[in-house]
Amino acid sequence: MSTATTATRAPSRARVGVQRFGTFLSGMIMPNIAAFIAWGFITMLFIPDGFFGARSPFGWHWFPVAEILGGGGDVAQIGWQGARTALTEGDAGTYTGYIGLVGAMVTYLLPLLIANTAGRMVYDARGGVVATIAVMGVIVGTDIPMFLGAMIMGPLAAWITKQMDKLWDGKIKPGFEMLVNNFSAGILGMILAIIGFFAFGPIMLGVSAFLGGIVDWLVSLSLLPLLSIFVEPAKVLFLNNAINHGVFTPLALQQVEDTGKSILFLIEANPGPGLGLLMAFTFFGVGQAKASAPGAAIIQFLGGIHEIYFPYALSKPATILALIAGGASGVTVNMLFNGGLQFPAAPGSIIAVTAAAVGAGVPNLLVVYLSVIVAAVVTFLITAVILRASRKRDLAAEGDTFGAAIAQTEANKGKSSSAMDALRGSGTAAAAASAPAGTAVADREISNIVFACDAGMGSSAMGASVLRNKFKKAGVEGVTVTNKAIANLDPSADLVITQAQLTDRARGVTPGSVHVSVDNFMNSPKYDEVVEMVRRQRGDA
Repeated sequence: MSTATTATRAPSRARVGVQRFGTFLSGMIMPNIAAFIAWGFITMLFIPDGFFGARSPFGWHWFPVAEILGGGGDVAQIGWQGARTALTEGDAGTYTGYIGLVGAMVTYLLPLLIANTAGRMVYDARGGVVATIAVMGVIVGTDIPMFLGAMIMGPLAAWITKQMDKLWDGKIKPGFEMLVNNFSAGILGMILAIIGFFAFGPIMLGVSAFLGGIVDWLVSLSLLPLLSIFVEPAKVLFLNNAINHGVFTPLALQQVEDTGKSILFLIEANPGPGLGLLMAFTFFGVGQAKASAPGAAIIQFLGGIHEIYFPYALSKPATILALIAGGASGVTVNMLFNGGLQFPAAPGSIIAVTAAAVGAGVPNLLVVYLSVIVAAVVTFLITAVILRASRKRDLAAEGDTFGAAIAQTEANKGKSSSAMDALRGSGTAAAAASAPAGTAVADREISNIVFACDAGMGSSAMGASVLRNKFKKAGVEGVTVTNKAIANLDPSADLVITQAQLTDRARGVTPGSVHVSVDNFMNSPKYDEVVEMVRRQRGDA
């Protein structure tokens, strides 16, 4: 993986379009992941099949279960102990009176959060309000959690609101704006909620049944591992969040309602393939890839930032075959031994996977661990063969790259140094003159730097932290370094840093900003170029 500054080939319009659509899908889910995790922990703690439930291998019972689980009866009449006994003895259905926290969250709270987020993405707060009203009609018109319905009706309702407002934009007499805005949104929300109840909800029931049938069909024919053929290549093209949260999560949550866990949560989120790939680069890679892979493996496996291994796979495309094999192996293990998670593992770290798996029992947790290990081992072995076969050629290529040698020295040392900065000084000046794609050349004062990635969370947050530390060590003050999703970029960003595959999208959102492409958010020599550029601007160099 070369670290020299090179021109990056612009991705095709089709791929950028797919990435943008995928970002929109995942953007509805990602900001609400904390709510999914909260629901998952409540489920794990209080349902009879949970970790502390009636059938726990430890024989523990949480208390009181009745109100939280729902359907547990009038606790004021039967008492806490009576409610607990009714649930543990399987007689919860004979009591009525409580809707419960578990059921209310998955039926109402989570879909409504998705709807509000989707509406805000399309038409700010006003769109979010109408989207929430409309999706409420979809929810009560069905008997299953309406995640898919929220992801479709939410943005649709916001878009209709936006079009409605255009009809009388600038035509409302002064003093009547609030009256018109509130009543129009309320009436439209009512109409959409009624349509959702009578028409949209039943349609979404059919769609959910159809998609669930496809998953059941794949499972019955033992074909579920074949999904890795599509999932793993799509991940390295930065569609990982769209696949996991835009496609698998809605289907998986329905399975959780029916069976208590779902294998679909682990098809994309399994950290095994990424770990295996990075460990193979650790032992058999060359140059910067070999030097940075151990740290990347720790961040990927424990931190759950899968994007960190994508540049490694893209630098050696043949390793995508290893990722496919590893992913399929992990899915096979979970399919054969009935492994799954109770809620999304986000981020996809082994810690999050453990938390989402343990609630279904210790045997399930062991199966999930086995799937991670098998996926890592299979990916490691195949990647090792690929890297060994091309090792001489890769060593020759790295030897011809002076910038790569500097970056490797810094990686081995674990930090940059004044000596390395001096070696790179002339190169930085030359880069500023020639300005190839992905190199920072500033015609404006740099005070606001934004790291941007697909979701605006994991990998970009890590990159922002690295650059902040470099500014601190260099004694440069007054520079703000933050992280955002590409879709949330705005013109206030003086300089935007993205991974090379995403730079074209970021440039389309903020064409007036300086854009820098990097191969690896964790350790890129271009960070030093940015620091040096800012220092020169301020006369500190």
